[in-house]
Amino acid sequence: MTYHVIYDGNCNLCVTLVQFLENFDQGQQFQYIPMQNEAELNRFGITSTDCKQGMILIDDNHPQRRWQGSDAAEEIGNLLPAGNLFVSAYRALPGLKWTGDRVYEQVRDHRYQWFGQRSSTYNSAYPSCESCQKN
Repeated sequence: MTYHVIYDGNCNLCVTLVQFLENFDQGQQFQYIPMQNEAELNRFGITSTDCKQGMILIDDNHPQRRWQGSDAAEEIGNLLPAGNLFVSAYRALPGLKWTGDRVYEQVRDHRYQWFGQRSSTYNSAYPSCESCQKN
């Protein structure tokens, strides 16, 4: 099963996390689209306004199944080997999910100030679109 991860390709933190996931997954489950790739976003009916709410995860088999923000991060965790154990524990501890959602919002809204902005958009080694594939 394939999932599309829509991330901010200009955010240092976002790119670091995508690179970590790329190294771990090697393109087996996840393909990546930077939020700056409007042509690919249009393919999924996603606008730049939608992207302001954070990263987006899309199930390729059922594109209407989408997660955004901290929910996307949790679903990515669920999809990783044994990740569901950690995500289930995180969701089960009283107040932790709520706190995690608030932390995600703060990081999302201040990511450039806190972690810096790249001078060019990062394009994954495992892009979502055929025309984006590196040779």
